[in-house]
Amino acid sequence: MTISALIADDEPRLRDELAELLAGAWPGLRIVALARNGREAVEQFESLQPSVCFLDVHMPGMSGVEAAHHIGRRAHLVFVTAFEQYAVQAFAQGALDYLVKPVQPARLADTVSRLRERIDCAAPAQHNEDLLRQLAQQLQRSGRPPGLRWLRAQVGSALRLIPVDRVDYLQADNKYTVVAWRNDEGAVSEAVVSVPLKDLLAQLDADQFVQVHRSAIVNLGSISHVVRGVNETADIHLKGRTEVLRASRSFTHHFKQM
Repeated sequence: MTISALIADDEPRLRDELAELLAGAWPGLRIVALARNGREAVEQFESLQPSVCFLDVHMPGMSGVEAAHHIGRRAHLVFVTAFEQYAVQAFAQGALDYLVKPVQPARLADTVSRLRERIDCAAPAQHNEDLLRQLAQQLQRSGRPPGLRWLRAQVGSALRLIPVDRVDYLQADNKYTVVAWRNDEGAVSEAVVSVPLKDLLAQLDADQFVQVHRSAIVNLGSISHVVRGVNETADIHLKGRTEVLRASRSFTHHFKQM
């Protein structure tokens, strides 16, 4: 039996990446629809009736949570979110499946295994109306989930969970991001995360972190002082660090009052 699926995400690159990962994790799965928002997801679901729907939680217009209300138990639902702490809070009961961006192959393999088991056993789609209602209310109140609190980063051969409030700055390095942070003893350190800088920017607390260059984001609490340079640029000096970050003219408005 061929199983069909729908993917809804407002970012084309992320839709395509998930489709590619699914091709490897579930070769027999047929992606029948790629939707740009919740409204398109519902319309395509009604037309094509896929067995599985991968729904981005946050999309303009109708969110993935709102789309899930319309789809209900007629499909197996998997929510996708860039905000891990939000997902853990929302789905801790285990009543709904979720994936965290960037989707990790191991996590996807676990999700696929559960979905295939339910489908093979003809188990009904999991659905928790109360949880969906709570999610919808939270989205309506906040407009977006709270800022990212942890980063999973490679430090040597170890994987570390780095508290975001210990990060001094982040700098783009091709497809990766270098994280300059302080360890438990306050010593400066660096790590690498496999998430592009622009994706991290969307998850960080805008009151704490600001972009100062197309390739750099800084923690405002880590700034010692800012020296204005030529052509409306600025040099950012950090507390307890020797490196100096350059703020390009497009971003010096953050420091007009400093």
